[in-house]
Amino acid sequence: MTSFLDNTHDVVGAVLDGVLLSPELVELSTEGGGRVVLRNDWRSDNGQVAVLSGGGAGHEPAHARFVGPGMLTGVIVGEVFASPSVGAIESAIEAVTGTAGCLLVVKNYTGDRLNFGLAAERCRAKGLKVEVVLVGDDVSLEGMQHPRGLAGTVLIHKIAGFYASKGASLASVAERARDSAQRLRTVGLALAPAQMPGQSAPKQQPALGLGIHNEPGAHYTNVTSARDAVQQVVAALKLPREEGNWIVALNDLGGCSPQEREVLAAALVAELGHSAIDLLIGPAVMMSALGMHGFSVTTLPSTPELIEALSAPVNVSAWPAAISPQQPQHRQAPESHDNPIDPDQPRDNAIEATLSNVAKTLIDHTDDLNALDGHSGDADAGSTFAAGANALLKALEQEQLSSGDAALLTAQLARLLERSMGGSSGILLSMLLTAASASLSAGKSLPNALANGIEKVTYYGGAHQGDRTMLDALIPAVALLQQGKSLQQAAHAAHQGAEHTAQMKATAGRAAYVPEDVQKGHMDPGAKAIALIFAALAE
Repeated sequence: MTSFLDNTHDVVGAVLDGVLLSPELVELSTEGGGRVVLRNDWRSDNGQVAVLSGGGAGHEPAHARFVGPGMLTGVIVGEVFASPSVGAIESAIEAVTGTAGCLLVVKNYTGDRLNFGLAAERCRAKGLKVEVVLVGDDVSLEGMQHPRGLAGTVLIHKIAGFYASKGASLASVAERARDSAQRLRTVGLALAPAQMPGQSAPKQQPALGLGIHNEPGAHYTNVTSARDAVQQVVAALKLPREEGNWIVALNDLGGCSPQEREVLAAALVAELGHSAIDLLIGPAVMMSALGMHGFSVTTLPSTPELIEALSAPVNVSAWPAAISPQQPQHRQAPESHDNPIDPDQPRDNAIEATLSNVAKTLIDHTDDLNALDGHSGDADAGSTFAAGANALLKALEQEQLSSGDAALLTAQLARLLERSMGGSSGILLSMLLTAASASLSAGKSLPNALANGIEKVTYYGGAHQGDRTMLDALIPAVALLQQGKSLQQAAHAAHQGAEHTAQMKATAGRAAYVPEDVQKGHMDPGAKAIALIFAALAE
């Protein structure tokens, strides 16, 4: 399968079964080709103009997902890329039309014009008030007598639905919808065409102005970036600058990822200019073409009335947010609350010498640790610890550490390692020292403070002793210090713990995804690094 629709016998029915899960919608039983979805709360005697639309399936969420208060009263859905039958359209008009009348919003395709037009005439002959608005917003093909109806149709749904919900007359709703429809401009660009359910995807190079039923576009093109694609579409729109600002809609034709939509939106606003756009609708899937990998841009000259109509909130699932785009804003982060260096702070030369020895030891063993990491990772553990060690040496050289205050020193070391070491090792060591610093500030001894740090590392890191991590060297060493044993004894315990990891199966961290036989006989590089640190401390 290349699509979840491939083996679906009744594609349209299956899609509408999903749509009709919404309790706000109801299906009208009709005869002939076509399915009708209506507002469940609609009453034809409510004094409001009914607004109907529809056409072939395959353009979801258009049109059924735009049914709701403030937008469409209902839709008539045909087969994939095929107009619904005249009988289904006629039944829908009769079901929703009261004394206020009914407006049909129709995309400018031959089948839709004929079928909706005939249904409208039949209903007029029965005494119903019906008006038709044709939407032909495609401007990619110059000189077309009947430009195609594209995603701009959805904006007409919103405009007509807004004024209908305000109690405007049929003539007024139709006039506002027609005026807006005549001013719409839409151009699309697709990297690949739509794929019909159960059929192989056609091979085609990117096209500008490709139709939503795979009709040929204005021309094939090359696309080098999202910005390039947007520039091509904007150029094809040929916007008359004298018309002032714009309402702009960015429509995903169904195959763009959320990330692509955001990139396209930023490129579009940058291309048109923030000050030229009064309202941005989308980016969102509004009128798709069976997952076509492309997008379309629709523009409408901005007026306060249209901004109000298109910005009004509606409880319709597919209508996207409409915003006034701003220049990207940046706010200065608050000043760091790192513990400052007090020039009068007592310093401890012996501690600084010990830290220097620890750093140099790790640097000297860079290649050894990288080699160990090569058995379970990407052979960079030694380089990671060396980065932290070099940052420590630099801080010592520049007298940036409060070596005379254990609580302050551990907090500074935690921040230094977090910033200088990549991967999880730096974060885990920083977490260990951050928690230890808090415990030291509360009056705990260093061994007990380190034990508290180990608890935090275990909780957040998810690893325990025996999982083949740095904890297998750290935990036994700190446990001996808590018992009052010497640093030499703790260093010996750390070394033994590291050696034991060579026979362990990794059950946590990245090494857990590596086959056990690849790691067998090789120490965990993190545990080895901890053993080296304790050995340097013991000296």
